[in-house]
Amino acid sequence: MPRSNTSGPSQRMLRVGEQVRHALSDLLQRGEVRDDLIETTVISVSEVRMSPDLKIATAFVAPLGAKDDAAVVEALNRHARFIRGRMSPALRQMKYMPEFRFRLDTSYDNFQKINDLLHSPEVARDLRHDDENEE
Repeated sequence: MPRSNTSGPSQRMLRVGEQVRHALSDLLQRGEVRDDLIETTVISVSEVRMSPDLKIATAFVAPLGAKDDAAVVEALNRHARFIRGRMSPALRQMKYMPEFRFRLDTSYDNFQKINDLLHSPEVARDLRHDDENEE
């Protein structure tokens, strides 16, 4: 029975995505990609989402301390074929080596916006008001 698209990623997609994330992090940490921008930037790989057929890996990255995050993501996408080739030994159990796509991870920005909102004076006032009504 085929899975519906609304149920989210399968356990297999999640497991393989995590394996790819670890292998990609190791590759970037070793400095195997010869690009000045990539070599001089610490890149955090927060998540890798696999397509249902496991042939496309979308890596969400956060360049730490980079002046131009988009330029780092663009450089990674330029080197995607090289990265794919270098990942083969680490992912030899896979039938097909996935095609890599890199996207900027904006989840940290979203977390900060939510945190700022929760600590805003308006929310704090409303929370104090709710506490007073409970007593």
